[in-house]
Amino acid sequence: MEKTEIGRKTRLESFIELAKSGKQVKILVNLYTRDVKQLGHPEETDDVMDELDMCLLIADFIPLGLEGEPRVTKVYAVCTINESKVDAKITRNIANERLKMDYRRLQDAKIEFEEKLF
Repeated sequence: MEKTEIGRKTRLESFIELAKSGKQVKILVNLYTRDVKQLGHPEETDDVMDELDMCLLIADFIPLGLEGEPRVTKVYAVCTINESKVDAKITRNIANERLKMDYRRLQDAKIEFEEKLF
């Protein structure tokens, strides 16, 4: 999570508070995936760490026209690269449902944005 000033964490609630205070807030939503490697504990006693190829489903919420307000980045799901098509679809659906919950919060605060899904 980014910090804009000492002790202040940037999160969606920051945008919601701005909107509720009467400021017009418009956000650009950017969805993407990022491949990462995760180290896992060995299943055997050889003490060699297992590397897993993982994928993160991420959303950036970028404020437009709000000087000093940095983007908010959230991870909505983590999956393995070699998931079955069914598992990948389930993971994507979970990420989309979590994203829709945040969209409802933004809509309730009258924040403008274009709704996108993974």
